[in-house]
Amino acid sequence: MSELLKRCATVRNLRFLLSLVMFVWLGWYFYTGFGGPSELVASLVPIALMIQILSLHENGYIYKRLPPIANQIVVVIYLAICLFAFYHFVTEFEQISIWRQGSYTRTDFVMGLLVFLLVMELARIVHTDLFWVNVVMVFYTLWGHLSPIDFFWHPGTSFYRVVTSSTVELATGIYGQYAQIAMTTIAAFLLLAAAARGFDAQGAMVQFMRRIAGKSRATIPQTAVLASSAVGMISGSGAANATVVGSFTIPLMKQYGVPGEFAAAVETSASMGGLIMPPVMGVAGFVMAEFLGVPYWSVVLRGFSLAFIYYSALGLAIYLVSVRLMPPDPIEKVFLPVYDQIKTLIFFLGIIFLSILMGVLNYGEQLAGLYTGAFMFGLLILLFLYFKYLRKDPATKKDAILTNVRIMIETHAELTSYLTLLLCTLGIMVGLFTVTGFINRMGGMLLKVGEFHIIALVLMAWVFGWLVGTGLPPTATYIVLAVIVVDPMRKMGIDPWIAHFFCFLIAVWGELSPPTSLAAAVSARIAEASFVKTMWKALQLCLPVTLMTFAIFVRSELVVSPGWKQIEDTLIVAIACGGIAFALFGRMLSTRKWDVMLRTVLAFLSLVVMLYPNDNMALVAAVVVMLATFYGTYRHRLICRETRALA
Repeated sequence: MSELLKRCATVRNLRFLLSLVMFVWLGWYFYTGFGGPSELVASLVPIALMIQILSLHENGYIYKRLPPIANQIVVVIYLAICLFAFYHFVTEFEQISIWRQGSYTRTDFVMGLLVFLLVMELARIVHTDLFWVNVVMVFYTLWGHLSPIDFFWHPGTSFYRVVTSSTVELATGIYGQYAQIAMTTIAAFLLLAAAARGFDAQGAMVQFMRRIAGKSRATIPQTAVLASSAVGMISGSGAANATVVGSFTIPLMKQYGVPGEFAAAVETSASMGGLIMPPVMGVAGFVMAEFLGVPYWSVVLRGFSLAFIYYSALGLAIYLVSVRLMPPDPIEKVFLPVYDQIKTLIFFLGIIFLSILMGVLNYGEQLAGLYTGAFMFGLLILLFLYFKYLRKDPATKKDAILTNVRIMIETHAELTSYLTLLLCTLGIMVGLFTVTGFINRMGGMLLKVGEFHIIALVLMAWVFGWLVGTGLPPTATYIVLAVIVVDPMRKMGIDPWIAHFFCFLIAVWGELSPPTSLAAAVSARIAEASFVKTMWKALQLCLPVTLMTFAIFVRSELVVSPGWKQIEDTLIVAIACGGIAFALFGRMLSTRKWDVMLRTVLAFLSLVVMLYPNDNMALVAAVVVMLATFYGTYRHRLICRETRALA
């Protein structure tokens, strides 16, 4: 009996038990909506924090410089804080949320203080940059009245107010809007990622993309583009995308002669597009829907246009470079078991099913995510049972149904708890921004700049976003920009959709911009390549996201109103980005001087297509650019072949 108890009483099993509780609780909430998001978050944030604590402890201890016994004591203390917060909020939720607003008891404050300190400490370990921003904001909130600069001066406030605004007030902070988004809409969509991960549908899909990429060496890098765009539908993280897909595609590219820096840059740029790819859109899309007060499907409809532009231009740029670097020799055909092919089919059927539920049947985000997750899970179970026990297929040997289900539940809890910690940390930041009045002052400054010229406002906002994006993840960058930049733009007459997508695209670009890029760091590590060279090459390949940031102000139907005009603007901007990609990476003539001149003219015409406000002129130029790009791509292949033959 004691041996059985020792075998069962493990950290991993405790984490699974908490994951199962969260999984069932969230599933029930998605189906019923019982209690509302505020009560849900009050109950589940402590459980999410416990999952994060146990995950950190299981993966090599939280504090690696301390001995194991000290780590174990710390974990017990942290778990006790979470249990205290869970018990107090569950038993006192109505009193705290209604009757004691503005007049909290000592127990309320102690509970809030402990949770605040715990979230800050976990953020220090997991989201270090956000932690230090919050530390600065705490000091600024307490002692802003000491600032010698008028712009930053504010009356200051008490530490009591810092704690209560970040915890028990519920409107902002740890239990506020952002944590609610993480626990509701985002968690519902993560069911798709969990189901796919549980049965390794992602790995099967990567191999499938390798098969359809083609039989030429020059098309091998397209595997990364196709696979990253597919995984990006459910990943929502550039670094996670690079980790999952890059572990397959980067060694594959290097195997067929792709240089390490280019292989890493291809995976980095392809993974960055996953932040734009619906239906997850790097998590920021969910926050955007909340800001705008619209169904999430409205954001998704606009996201598909941007993703199409991004990946079409990126695919062309990578192809042009690949043709120059690699011979067109045929390669062996990839064998993919039928079992893995059908798993890939189920993956895409799930995306189609979700689109039908939200776009045609008008289901809410949470029900749509729940039903789609159940749909994918059911099909994957039936597929496993059929191939395992009826066909006795060897491809199913690596699968065990209970193990797969456990992986699915743990994956969902791990992703949800990680994002909950992230958005709780952001909630503290935005709450302190609000308390100090910094948002209003920054907005007023941007309006002053806008009075000079609206272009100055756009450029100022872009520079501000770039500076924020160098240190913060995309979701954090988008939220900071949205609360500061959107209102001044709206007051200057810019459509809210344009303003929000402007902030969104800056946030995506900020994930890649120097001096930091987590996706580039992951890809460079896998490729054993230079981080700086990887980031620089990826910046060149990712030029479309930079251009789209400004193109939406002119081709506004891209993001303002879905329909035929949106499709027209999407094609126009895609043609323009393709022309610029060719101007950067292609060759049209063997003579260098004339080739550079022709590509310069093509780049200029492409900018006219993208940014010239007259639609008729843009359409005429678009036809020219499209024909020139097609012909140039054909010439590029011939010139590269001739150059290789002479060598």
